[in-house]
Amino acid sequence: MSRKRGFTLIELLVVIAIIALLMAILMPALQRVKGQAQAISCQARLREWGLIFKLYTDDYDGYFNEGWGTGEADLYPNALRSYYKNNYEMLLCPTATREMLNSADWGTFKAAYRVMGGTRYVFSYNINSWTNYMHGDRGDRLEEWFWKNVNNTTAVAPGTRTPNGKVVSLNTVPVLGDGTWHDAWPRDTDSPAETMDAFGIGDRGTSGEMNHFCIDRHSGSVGMLFMDWSTRRVGLKELWTLKWHRAYTTNGAWTKAGGAVPEDWPVWLRNYKDY
Repeated sequence: MSRKRGFTLIELLVVIAIIALLMAILMPALQRVKGQAQAISCQARLREWGLIFKLYTDDYDGYFNEGWGTGEADLYPNALRSYYKNNYEMLLCPTATREMLNSADWGTFKAAYRVMGGTRYVFSYNINSWTNYMHGDRGDRLEEWFWKNVNNTTAVAPGTRTPNGKVVSLNTVPVLGDGTWHDAWPRDTDSPAETMDAFGIGDRGTSGEMNHFCIDRHSGSVGMLFMDWSTRRVGLKELWTLKWHRAYTTNGAWTKAGGAVPEDWPVWLRNYKDY
């Protein structure tokens, strides 16, 4: 009677080694594909936000939500909630859906949380608060620097309250994008954080807030919605070239036009494309 021959231990180990080798080769490619798919999903979600903001501003004669002008009830997760139909997933980039455990648990691919107007929100999209319909200065953030309205397309002379008549392209004005908090007021003088997560979450004062957006969530870029309701991926160093507020200098010290070179940037940003 013949007996069926099974695998020897050596043959089994060879098969396991081959499988392990194939996994090592394929995993980076699979991770890249997954990252690309998530970035595409992020852009799709931001396009939905473009429609939401369009509907909101149409209903309010072009004006954005008031934000801190009237308190927490008018921050974007509250103010636009009826427009996104309480679909709270809309507040989350697909790469950052896992809620942080506490303020020390923050990470680029985690979602932050905060109670606003009596409701607890979890979010990983951040509004450019310079779009808010402010009714006065907010500390040293001058009222004239806020966009307030989608039809307000003229710039203000840097450091002043005086419009200079220059028309701004709406596709350079950020509205909403990947971020570590729900609101931020970026300035051209903001220095990049020494490490990606060093700036953290929450109220960080009135400077450095570009770092709420400057996170490596999509392979050297973040997803961004602009005031013409277009969306695209924005390079991390490119963030400093956008027109965040009406008096913002787009050729400041952290841009190529302003003289910045790769060696000026923190190590984690140094090899990314310059703008």
